[in-house]
Amino acid sequence: MKRLWGYLSAVMVALLFGIWFTLDKTLLGYLHPLALAAMVYTLASAFLFLIRLSPLHPKLLEILHRESKVEIHISRRNYLTLFLTAIFGAVLAPAFYLTGLNQITAVNAALLANFEVLFILILGIFFLKETVKPKDIVGFGFLLIGAVFLSTNNLQNLSFDQSLVGSLLVISSGFFWSLDTILTKFLSNKRDIFFLTGLKCGIGGLVLFLISWYLGLSFTLPVNMIPLLLFIGLVCMSFSMVLIYLAVREIGSTRTGSIYSTSSIFGALIAFFVLGEPLKASQLLFGVLMLVGILILYKNGDET
Repeated sequence: MKRLWGYLSAVMVALLFGIWFTLDKTLLGYLHPLALAAMVYTLASAFLFLIRLSPLHPKLLEILHRESKVEIHISRRNYLTLFLTAIFGAVLAPAFYLTGLNQITAVNAALLANFEVLFILILGIFFLKETVKPKDIVGFGFLLIGAVFLSTNNLQNLSFDQSLVGSLLVISSGFFWSLDTILTKFLSNKRDIFFLTGLKCGIGGLVLFLISWYLGLSFTLPVNMIPLLLFIGLVCMSFSMVLIYLAVREIGSTRTGSIYSTSSIFGALIAFFVLGEPLKASQLLFGVLMLVGILILYKNGDET
């Protein structure tokens, strides 16, 4: 049962990421990406700490940890790990990705961003010693193939005449996001999950605010866009941060990171229903392929 909740948590994270990245397209018409990220992480941090201070906190922890053994003590090493995850995942990764995106096409950037899955697989297997069976390789392959074709619109408009520096920056962003996921493994068994996730988002938001302020970026947003910003920060970001910890704890970093790639499915569906963008039959086909990949990983799998 714990494995089932782990897989469901990972899929929910992918869903929230898909919604977040899709709705960001609207807000990016008014805000610089770094300024938007700063506001989203700060809102998520405030909401997570509000939950921790509320009467609901003990009940929520009981629900989240009801079948798992968790640790109460948070050591100095844990705080260092948390700081590193915030810097890697909330600061360096988006900064590298956005800088690289300015030098190459969005399609090429989407393709190269899938290196994150490969990095997570390599780091999880060789450094965390997570077990991978032959059938898991098939599942990972289905997920990666589906992610590549979905994120690049069937490899259309790819260009081989792109900035090498820009391409390397995007690949580097995938590496830093993979480090974030891998390091989360060492924090996923802690009881005070709302404190840890709130602090992580707070660190990332503060650093991004300082960078945005130094660059002279604007934080002005039309009043009618504020509900959308609140939804992204309070729902998409905050809940995804908590669910990531649960997923990594129950099924491991490699499987969790691989399932992240299904965000491209949900992104396409949200873009179709909310933004009115076209949805092709090939996109649905690759979406089904990715879902099959998840079922292969889940079926008769061992706990990591």
